[in-house]
Amino acid sequence: MSKPSMTYRLGDREVGRLGYGAMQLAGPGVFGPVKDEARGIQVLRDAIASGVNHIDTSDFYGPHETNRLIKKALHPYPDNLCIVTKVGARRDEKGGWLPAFSPQELTQAVEDNLRNLGLETIDVVNLRSMLDIHQPKDGSLEPQLEALIRLKERGLIHHIGLSNVTATQVADAQKLTAIACVQNMYNLANRRDDALVDTLAEQGIAYVPFFPLGGFSPLQSTLLDEVAATLQATPMQVALAWLLKRSPNILLIPGTSSPEHLQENLASTTLQLSEDVMDKLNGI
Repeated sequence: MSKPSMTYRLGDREVGRLGYGAMQLAGPGVFGPVKDEARGIQVLRDAIASGVNHIDTSDFYGPHETNRLIKKALHPYPDNLCIVTKVGARRDEKGGWLPAFSPQELTQAVEDNLRNLGLETIDVVNLRSMLDIHQPKDGSLEPQLEALIRLKERGLIHHIGLSNVTATQVADAQKLTAIACVQNMYNLANRRDDALVDTLAEQGIAYVPFFPLGGFSPLQSTLLDEVAATLQATPMQVALAWLLKRSPNILLIPGTSSPEHLQENLASTTLQLSEDVMDKLNGI
């Protein structure tokens, strides 16, 4: 059985299929100051030293806190580093998630990301649909995409992606502009996007699952535990390895504020799952 390729195209970049999600660097609930600045800097630098060249972030993590830490830890950035951010949401004074969907708010969000990351251009900006905060919901995203297209024309972003969207919204967006990636919730226990993953793979477009390990409700399965024990791996390593084998266009962005957990995540790229194991896991 051949080992799956560990790189894929993201826009015009060749990136490793296991990147790093910076969400967990901010305070509890992705809100408030960075938990431990020194530890966060170490995680970011360890990731880059280990070959990670894809970091996913957003200026609404904190807000502003995570991007400022990325800049402090990594700027000036390696030439091969691809930084992806999201716009479309904001936080209230208690950390609640609110839409920030007007063209003016989207422009301000991109400018905030540029300033706090210390960039002149962002590699990829994902439009995070807020038609429903918790899950994809059909509806027009044309005004928001047109705002991002104007920012792309100004040279502030290289590529546009989508997040929290339906297959219909992806198809509609592609009539307006090229889409570099789609970032939706997807993992062993949440496979609503199976068909979309396959469609994007056929088109050569990256699919970036958020909450690949379950997010705020970590994956739990007796079968997953049993498979992991057989492979002498952790359940989370198996869950990441399943995603890597599921489709060649899946790029992973597991997040952690722990240097030790970072290395555990990275080790999942060396874990090979047989077809029998995949069949078992597909039954979860």
